[in-house]
Amino acid sequence: MVQSVWPDLFSPTELQLFMPIQPEEDGAPTLRQRAEGTFHRPDESGLQTERPGSPSHWDRARQELQLHQLELEMQNAELRQTQNQLADAKELYFDLYDHAPVGYCVLSEHGVILQANLTLSCLLGVTHDRLVRQGLSKFLCPEDQDVFYLMRTRLLQSGDTQSCELRARKADGALVWVHLAAAVTRDVNHDVLLRVAVSDIAQRKQLESAQLESEERYRHLAEDLPAYVVAFLPDGTMTFVNQAVTRLVNMTSAAMIGMNFFDFLTPEDRVMVQSRLKQLTPERPVETHEQTYATPDGAVAYHQWTNHAFFDTLGHVTHFQAVGEDITDRKLAQNELRIAAVAFECQNGMCITDAHGVILRVNQAFTRLTGYSAEESIGATPGRLLSSGRQDRLFFQRMWDDLTRKGNWQGEIWNRRKNGQIYAEMLTITAIASADGGVTNYVASFTDITEDKEAEAEIYRLAYYDQLTKLPNRRLLQDRLSQAVVATARNGHCGAIFFIDLDNFKALNDTRGHVVGDLLLVEIAARLHAAVRQGDTVARLGGDEFVVLLENLGPETHEAAVVAKQLSEKLCRSIDAPFSLDGREYRCTLSIGISLFDQYETVESLFKHADLALYQAKNAGRNTMRFFDPSMQAALDLRSAMEVELRQAIALNQLRLYYQPQVDVQRRVVGFEALLRWEHPQRGLVSPLDFIPLAEETGLILPIGLWVMETACVLLKSWESSPHTRELQLAVNVSARQFRQADFVPQVERVLAASGVNPARLKFELTESVVLEDVERAIEKMRAIKQLGVNFAMDDFGTGYSSLSYLARLPLDQLKIDKSFVCNLPEKSNDATIARTIITMGQGLAMHVIAEGVETEEQRSFLASHGCDGYQGYLFSHPLPQQALAEFLAR
Repeated sequence: MVQSVWPDLFSPTELQLFMPIQPEEDGAPTLRQRAEGTFHRPDESGLQTERPGSPSHWDRARQELQLHQLELEMQNAELRQTQNQLADAKELYFDLYDHAPVGYCVLSEHGVILQANLTLSCLLGVTHDRLVRQGLSKFLCPEDQDVFYLMRTRLLQSGDTQSCELRARKADGALVWVHLAAAVTRDVNHDVLLRVAVSDIAQRKQLESAQLESEERYRHLAEDLPAYVVAFLPDGTMTFVNQAVTRLVNMTSAAMIGMNFFDFLTPEDRVMVQSRLKQLTPERPVETHEQTYATPDGAVAYHQWTNHAFFDTLGHVTHFQAVGEDITDRKLAQNELRIAAVAFECQNGMCITDAHGVILRVNQAFTRLTGYSAEESIGATPGRLLSSGRQDRLFFQRMWDDLTRKGNWQGEIWNRRKNGQIYAEMLTITAIASADGGVTNYVASFTDITEDKEAEAEIYRLAYYDQLTKLPNRRLLQDRLSQAVVATARNGHCGAIFFIDLDNFKALNDTRGHVVGDLLLVEIAARLHAAVRQGDTVARLGGDEFVVLLENLGPETHEAAVVAKQLSEKLCRSIDAPFSLDGREYRCTLSIGISLFDQYETVESLFKHADLALYQAKNAGRNTMRFFDPSMQAALDLRSAMEVELRQAIALNQLRLYYQPQVDVQRRVVGFEALLRWEHPQRGLVSPLDFIPLAEETGLILPIGLWVMETACVLLKSWESSPHTRELQLAVNVSARQFRQADFVPQVERVLAASGVNPARLKFELTESVVLEDVERAIEKMRAIKQLGVNFAMDDFGTGYSSLSYLARLPLDQLKIDKSFVCNLPEKSNDATIARTIITMGQGLAMHVIAEGVETEEQRSFLASHGCDGYQGYLFSHPLPQQALAEFLAR
């Protein structure tokens, strides 16, 4: 206010009166004097004499009043300035108090918190208002509250400052180590107060704990070391010895602590060791030396000692640590190796490794045979240096097992020279053991046997492989077929043998020559080999005759026949592509005869059966396949014919939907299940059990499933016009292959949009196998369809590998009890238990439960008595064609 009002009324000199007031020095004008100096302006003639009542007297009185007023304003300004300074000082004090690096609090005599700073609140994790007026013990670990009580008692009794360390308990239950420093004081009422400083020492405690753990680990490590460990002071007084030392001198550690280390040395060794210790410096604190001892039995022992000096900050030795190791065995082994060096340089390649297989030495023959010099070899391992990759891990595992058990190993192995060449060697490895039985080294000796192996391999190839196509020949095929027959008889899985003949191959040889014919045979062999499974055998018997041997086609003969037929078709497709022979294009076809075997048969009989089947294939006009078993051939022909007819049935609209009603507990119709039928022009109504598996396998189930969905939606839409049918639901079965289509959800959305049907009236029935293959993806797809408004039912529940873990996650509306559990109700106790369990489970998961296959009143009554919501079966109606639905509903 002073700065905004008074500048217009006073001069700059007069404004100095309103600046912050400083302590008045001796001789300085007082506040009154400064005020008078502002208004007293004597004229040049000096003071004037004024009479009471005169005009000048009243002027003087007004000036006096103004002077008092000005003096009062100045006092108020000084008072405001002082108050502001006090407020700033108080705010600074509280900032310093609240944000101090340690927590502060004031306690009553009984330990109740009267004041606390913000640091303490943060340390304990509680707000200030929940901290004040609480006992400090409430924020301490229960086990440490006695520590605080004893400190407070000593503080009150002695009046001296007390401190302690204990664990505080934070608001979240975590414990933190703190240091308390407390002093006694009194307030204005002379009441006793305790002023406590609380410091977080968790980090220091962690460091102390880590240091103690480190020291303890070091002590245990040193105790258990096989080496000798001694710690002693500069004068030789021992402060620590481990168990190895006590065993060496046959004394206890308690007896040795305090004794002089140098007293255990011979006079000569004492002088030598003390001399070496004196040479240690902070820059070179470690030295190593060997000592020789005479054992009681007169032998010589070798010890290696490493002395380590420890220094303080001034460079003075604080103590020494000596670590000794018995190296007698190593010395003896070195001597033996030096003796063996004479025999080391021989014609065989040799290398010596340590116990870990690291090469220590090689001879000149090793360098000559492998191409690696001694400098390149030493420090490497033979496996890394020479491995060819031809032997697998099992081979080397067996080699090392023999080497460990017997101490040596001999055998043939393939290695790689430095130039990359693969070579065979006869290798002998011998383990060198120490006196205590441990392996110290390995010695390997080898000779090059590559020429012998190549000759052996060539003989094998000539004996067992076709020279033109490199495929197994008749001899090797017979051997493999014999093994396959035995394996089939043992494991019960079927096998098959294919006889393959090239159609009109003789004409190619006659017109183009044998060279071109050979080119075709090589190409045929490559394509056949590429078309079969890994592990199957493709062989050439001679001429244009090939054989394919298949194993593990499954336990059922008809399944094996299906796989064999599929492979034969694949072989034909692989050969169907044109060949380029000597610049000209050539096409070829195959005739195939197949013989299945599922029990022990002779190789000769299998060859005969396959040859007869091949003869039938040629008589059938070539470019085809035939099975030896006529009945199997008939079954395959029937299956192929049915596939063709099923495709025609889709095109000719021979498929029909029949509808079986679903009723509630009052026998009221609540919906229908759409069931697929095939109305064959010759065979009549074909059961879905006969053609649905075929449709699944061939992929025809996809267009069929789409047709069923579209037909069901059209019917549902027509029901909306009648009050008797508009509330009915229609259930449609969705196959696994149909549901797993990538675009199944958009497909459903398009069908719903095209029909305009209320999606709440449509229900998809899925089996457990549909969702079990990929539960997460199935749940995601079901939820997307649920968002469209469609309902879901789990069909045939209980017949698969049911799991509550996925059942509870699936967005299902209904569980269907399979008819296999219903047909024996209520007589069969196991089925009754399963039915009750499914009903209870469905109720617990808020799902509607319906039983299918209900044929008797007893079954319905049993299910109703246990809370089943709905029923479906012959008791109420057989599946009906669409034209019979109106009459049924009218009843």
